[in-house]
Amino acid sequence: MVLKHIVALCSSLALLTSTTFAAASRCNVDTLPTPEVFGASIISISATQVNNSTLSSPPTTFCNVSITYTHPGQNDRLNVWVWLPNSWNGRFQGVGGGGYTTGLVPANIIGAVARGYAAVTTDGGHASTAPTASWGLLSPGNVNLYNLQNFASVSLNDMTVLGKQVTEAYYGKPISKSYWNGCSTGGRQGLMMAQRYPDAYDGILAEAPAINWAEFIPAEFWPQRVMQKMGYFPSQCELNAITAAAVDACDELDGLKDGVVGMPGQCTFDPQSVVGKPYSCADTSGTVSDKAATIVKSIWTGARDSEGEFQWYGLTQQAPLNYLANTTCAANGTSCVGVPFPYSADWHRIFLQRNDSFDPYSLTDAEWDFAFHLSKNKYTSIIGTNDPDLSFFRKSGGKMITWHGLADDRIFFNGTVDYYERVLDLDPQARDFYRFYSAPGVGHCRGGNGAFPSDALGTLVKWVEEGEAPERLRANRTVEGKRWERELCMWPLSEVYKGGDVMKAESYVCE
Repeated sequence: MVLKHIVALCSSLALLTSTTFAAASRCNVDTLPTPEVFGASIISISATQVNNSTLSSPPTTFCNVSITYTHPGQNDRLNVWVWLPNSWNGRFQGVGGGGYTTGLVPANIIGAVARGYAAVTTDGGHASTAPTASWGLLSPGNVNLYNLQNFASVSLNDMTVLGKQVTEAYYGKPISKSYWNGCSTGGRQGLMMAQRYPDAYDGILAEAPAINWAEFIPAEFWPQRVMQKMGYFPSQCELNAITAAAVDACDELDGLKDGVVGMPGQCTFDPQSVVGKPYSCADTSGTVSDKAATIVKSIWTGARDSEGEFQWYGLTQQAPLNYLANTTCAANGTSCVGVPFPYSADWHRIFLQRNDSFDPYSLTDAEWDFAFHLSKNKYTSIIGTNDPDLSFFRKSGGKMITWHGLADDRIFFNGTVDYYERVLDLDPQARDFYRFYSAPGVGHCRGGNGAFPSDALGTLVKWVEEGEAPERLRANRTVEGKRWERELCMWPLSEVYKGGDVMKAESYVCE
């Protein structure tokens, strides 16, 4: 029996070595057929062997197939990269981007290749470093809708179709399973694939997704608008002091004092309660002002129109304010001015006002109300990515996981809750194929004081390939050099400490 296993192992190693050598020798454009995608025309294709890339540790060797194409009549030019590892696991992975970057984030795609996936990404027709106006506007007053559609959805399906053809031609056999992996814009892209191209991927990991784009992107300017209308731009030190007070007040709602607000919905902390209390940083000090407390409360409440009616959600109490309510001050902490989050400011300038020199601070109440309405009216169908009907994805047999950090400082956590609950309202059995988890204390995609789900993709693969539906999502955090094991709860449950070793996942329950 032992001899039989040794022979089988040697045969497998020989096959792996043969396959690896053959894959490397095929990294030649002359040996690959030109891929096709309906509605597009290939301009060029190249193949380059990349040996021992130091983008990963240990170094990874792969074949980089680069494709340039256009949609005839649209005057666009898009690039797709298919990275094909020498040691392939049989799977295919679509890799997303972030912000206004459609893809080609080297750290993301090399991670997929290092794990044996054939991976694909795209620039969506514009470089990551390109100013938004350079691809968003044809001319003053004219939005480039073709480029916006490429960024929103079209290029994502194109790259998937092209990438699959190249992968199967390169290895000479079918892909076993296909997965999407992305956070932020990449998370939105994953949900776009589920909504618009439901049979493209067997599994989709959509983390901290930038869905509800037409609402949350303009709403990201709300903190700057509140400060401008108040006539006061607090220092970051003052704002951070209020956030710290909120965390201290609401930390133990989940049964444990650990620097994490696990139940922000039950946090009733009022910023006015710390007015007059001192704060101090390396470059400034003072006492919390009434204006700063009012500003923070409005940021937590979320964007409202001139009648006080809801427009969009606010940040949770633990989310840092340094992105959306960013300010810069003179050396003594005075004379502060606002620093708008660029993605939101660009949306107002380029896609709503169609004028790259427009100042979003200049919006009157009536203009703010109309801009918010216009964003939804004009762009939801293009990039909203908030269609709760996932029935076609379900029928295709797909599985999807979303998790979102409760301390996300850029994408409003409750926007994802809103979407997921609409999915469940439409299909009460949606958890059979789509599950959403909250990550207390985790920031945007990563960071913060909370436990981070470091292998959510592995969990998704088990669900897709082994039918192991995850009740919880394993996560961990490091505190003072020690590893804490946790398990994130499926919404709407929350993780509560019930006693025992705080470093062990079994000391917590979901309720």
